[in-house]
Amino acid sequence: MGMAVTYYTADMVRALPDDGQRYEVVYGELLVTPAPRLWHQEVVRRITRLLEDYTMGVARGHVLHSPADISWSDDTLVQPDVFVVPIAEARTLDWTRVKTLLLAVEVLSPSTTRADRFTKRRLYQEVGVPTYWIVDPDARSVEVWTPDSAFPTVERERFTWLLDGAAKPLVVELEELFKAI
Repeated sequence: MGMAVTYYTADMVRALPDDGQRYEVVYGELLVTPAPRLWHQEVVRRITRLLEDYTMGVARGHVLHSPADISWSDDTLVQPDVFVVPIAEARTLDWTRVKTLLLAVEVLSPSTTRADRFTKRRLYQEVGVPTYWIVDPDARSVEVWTPDSAFPTVERERFTWLLDGAAKPLVVELEELFKAI
C-alpha cells in the first residue's frame, strides 16, 4: 500500500506551528529544515552586512533576510537566507507585495543542500531572479547562478555583483567572508 502524499500550499505552510523549524513549499513540495548551525548564521550575518553597506552606498535595493514569506504562486513560499529587493517593494511592509528578488542568497547547511542546489535554484531561475548565490561555508566557495545558467560559476577567491543601475560592483573576498570568528 502506498503512502499518502500531501500537496502543500503556501497557506498551509503559513498555518504550520512556530516550532523552530523552517517551513517552505516549492510547487507543492514541503521543505522542512531545523534551526541552522551557528557558523551558518555567522556567514548570513556577514553577507547581510556586506550587502547592506553596498546597497546603501549605491542607493539601490533593500536587504532583507529570513524569516520571510516570498511567494509567487499558491504552491510556492520560500525564505531565502538573504535577499535584495527593490526599495519600493520593501517600503510596502507587506510580504504579499514583495515579488522581485534582485539577488537571492542561500547559505548551505547539511540539511538544506538538496533544496538549495536543486529545488530552490530551479525556482529562482524560473521566476527570473537575476543572480542567485549558493554559499558553501564548508567548501569555502560560492556558486553564482543566473536564470540562463546550465551550470554555475564557482568562485573560490572572490566574486563581484553589480546591482542594476549601480556605478560600481560589490567585490566579495572569500577569505574575509569565511575567516574564523
